[in-house]
Amino acid sequence: MGTTQMATEAATVHRFRRDRTTGKLFGICSGLGQYFGVDPMWIRVAFLVGTLLAGQIALIYLAIAIFAD
Repeated sequence: MGTTQMATEAATVHRFRRDRTTGKLFGICSGLGQYFGVDPMWIRVAFLVGTLLAGQIALIYLAIAIFAD
């Protein structure tokens, strides 16, 4: 593998980042939406439904907010 091919592959690596500019609370759903290429509203709905059905989802959301950059 050539160095230009490795550099190109390294440049296309996606990393999750909180989106503080367009995010509502901590920017978690907006960042996940950008990472997966999905509308953040759907991720917000999934977190809301998950929190209503199983409260542990709220803890996961807070953990992501604390540990994500």
